[in-house]
Amino acid sequence: MAVGPRRRWVWLLEIVLFTALCAWLGIRLIDDIPRPEASVDFKIQLSDAHDKAFLYRDEQGAFRFVVTPFEGAQRALSPDEFARLVYEDQSSRGSLQVLFNVSSAQGLLWVALGLAGQVLFTGRLVVQWLASERSGRSVVPPAFWWMSLAGATMLLSYFLWRKDVVGVLGQGFGWLVYVRNLWMIHANPSEPVPATEDPAPEP
Repeated sequence: MAVGPRRRWVWLLEIVLFTALCAWLGIRLIDDIPRPEASVDFKIQLSDAHDKAFLYRDEQGAFRFVVTPFEGAQRALSPDEFARLVYEDQSSRGSLQVLFNVSSAQGLLWVALGLAGQVLFTGRLVVQWLASERSGRSVVPPAFWWMSLAGATMLLSYFLWRKDVVGVLGQGFGWLVYVRNLWMIHANPSEPVPATEDPAPEP
């Protein structure tokens, strides 16, 4: 069956969105933060600096920590200076920042996005269950796939921000499955009765 212009536009939009998210993942995972020679990197949450810090030994053999502010040059700190910086940053956080393990108000917005995506994922199961109860058999309504796609997009964005490779891989594969199912549903509108309708309504 021929694909209409509107369906083709929706399909292309979904491909562009997914490609943009993958590109963003690459940009976030491959950063250009200068790395001191013979250093090891580790993750640290600071409200005004990148989450990657470095530890190395200077010419005298003393340990030095390097942090990279969002604005300005890198800072090489002694262990005491680094400990003071971390202590002051952590102790200035609000209760919500501590609860959700974020270092800024912007982080709370990302957590809210992730939570909204998870709510959609839970809601899709409720929608599928209600549709099955209404039909008297196990069915998967189109709303299930739309909620899955929206939830996966939100969670994929959240996991990209967290730099969580496991979450990105899991949601990325599911995202393609949801898009493909919606594509097949809209490409074959004359197929069996939609699952959201009662196949045998009472008179």
